[in-house]
Amino acid sequence: MTTAVVEIPWRRLDPRMLVVTPIGMIVRLLPAFAIVLITGGGNGDTGRLIGTGVAIVLIVGLGVIRWRTTRYRITPERVELHSGWLRRQRRSVPRDRIRTVDLTAKLEHRLFGLSVVKIGSASGSSSEHHGLSLDAVSKAEADLLRRELLEHSPSPVPVAATAAPAEVLARLDWSWLRFAPLTFSSLAGVGVIAAAVFNILNDFGVDPTEIGAVDDAAIRLSNGPIWAAVGVVAAVVLATAVLGALLLFTERWFGYRLTRERSGEGSTLRVHRGLFTRRSLSVAERRMRGAEIVEPLLLRAGRGAQCRALSAGLAKDAQGGVLQPPVPRAEAHRVASAALREPPSEITGAVLRHHPRAALTRRMTRALGPTAVLVVVAFVAGSLVPWLGWAGPTSLVLLPVAALIGWDRYRNLGHELTARYLVSRQGAVARRTVALQRSGVIGWTVRQSVFQRRVGLVTLEAVTGAGAGGYDVLDLAAADAVALADAAVPDLLTPFLLAPAATGRARVSGAGCRTGRG
Repeated sequence: MTTAVVEIPWRRLDPRMLVVTPIGMIVRLLPAFAIVLITGGGNGDTGRLIGTGVAIVLIVGLGVIRWRTTRYRITPERVELHSGWLRRQRRSVPRDRIRTVDLTAKLEHRLFGLSVVKIGSASGSSSEHHGLSLDAVSKAEADLLRRELLEHSPSPVPVAATAAPAEVLARLDWSWLRFAPLTFSSLAGVGVIAAAVFNILNDFGVDPTEIGAVDDAAIRLSNGPIWAAVGVVAAVVLATAVLGALLLFTERWFGYRLTRERSGEGSTLRVHRGLFTRRSLSVAERRMRGAEIVEPLLLRAGRGAQCRALSAGLAKDAQGGVLQPPVPRAEAHRVASAALREPPSEITGAVLRHHPRAALTRRMTRALGPTAVLVVVAFVAGSLVPWLGWAGPTSLVLLPVAALIGWDRYRNLGHELTARYLVSRQGAVARRTVALQRSGVIGWTVRQSVFQRRVGLVTLEAVTGAGAGGYDVLDLAAADAVALADAAVPDLLTPFLLAPAATGRARVSGAGCRTGRG
């Protein structure tokens, strides 16, 4: 008796995208349209109106073509997406390689109850564009797809009915706003506010330099002491940076919640956030390979940090895998513990082993060497150019700063092997503590530069299919690196080791050796 093959029907995107897509494109082009209509004059008015109308018709037409030529379907084995008219694309993702599902709804999508579904998958390619995106489906359909695609079993049967109530792991605390100016978003905030003000004035045909108050203030500053002008400019930039950082934090993290959703086949971590653009990132826990605590210099000075998930299929940008906003350091470790279901002492809060003193020498040399060259150049420039005579003595302040950075980089070096995780830490400008599952290590890379070879150090990289694809343990003694790799994943490195009977010491064959499995 033969079994009939059931053909899975193709689906189209939600018809409401026929309105949303043109609206989004028109909103982005609205300032240009407004300038064309407002600043036009004379006999060119009719032509400008016709040109604007033709542009709008083309935008709407392109939206219709995109809807008509895009279709997708979910089979028990794959997610398939066909799109394009002149340039056709056929994309297919195996369901057993799906790692994350990201739901994004911009303001125009939210007005019509739509959402963009971005499916992230594990890929052997270095490209950031693995996976596919459905723009757009209804909000209910997006949530159903999220649950369906993250199920362990590749079955297209809806699973919403079997889902248990979500467990809330973290919520937004508005006291965390104090950390917003301590991140690089403060620099972005300056650009956001400055660009917004400039664009508004420019759209109204106003030159900022011709505003009376601005012109008077510039004249007074130019006629006053230089330190006063520098102080005023610095205060304005600082205030703008703080305000911009607060606004970006609010827009990005409004309504933040981190939840764990359980279903019949496993659990999913889900991050909800966003004011105007709502985002929902879901990561299958069975696909997670660890967590990372990131502490940029300013944030670390304020005793803050941020936790990220290590999983395949996450975006490679600054927000890829982020589980929370900038928070107190203890809260970041708590979230990592909750996400990995491990006590902090076994993961990112573990007490780490210090690295050899030779690593200190190397860190100090790398910090002070280029700085000393810069100081010499400053003194030479000062001797050749009279008005640069101040450059040499002033540059001397860089030496103690470089020494502090070098010492801090060494102080932050460390590693530990716990029951289930390899924990490593490095960095000064951005300190990173990584807890990587030992079972998630698929290979090792041992690197040794010429300078490392002179002092007997190597860099050990744990290769994994999650996160950045590999995580370094810097400046280990060669024998310690081999012992660490062999202890972390027993029997993986053994075939590649040479153990001379005379010394009984294991060594890696060659200055650099890459081993792997799977």
